[in-house]
Amino acid sequence: MGAIDRNGYRFEPEYSVINQDGAIHVYQDGEFVEEITFHFSGKYPEPSLIEEIVENYCQKHNI
Repeated sequence: MGAIDRNGYRFEPEYSVINQDGAIHVYQDGEFVEEITFHFSGKYPEPSLIEEIVENYCQKHNI
């Protein structure tokens, strides 16, 4: 899954299959804001998991 853009924010996911964890790097207008970490099982995180994390972040921060 590639980056997700929303209202001037960009969410760039990355993950480690070996460690079964991942992170979504949040940028606003090209500037790093924060990193959201998560865990998953399987060969890769389901796209719906990434979308849910981004959606929750956007709701929490009124984006």
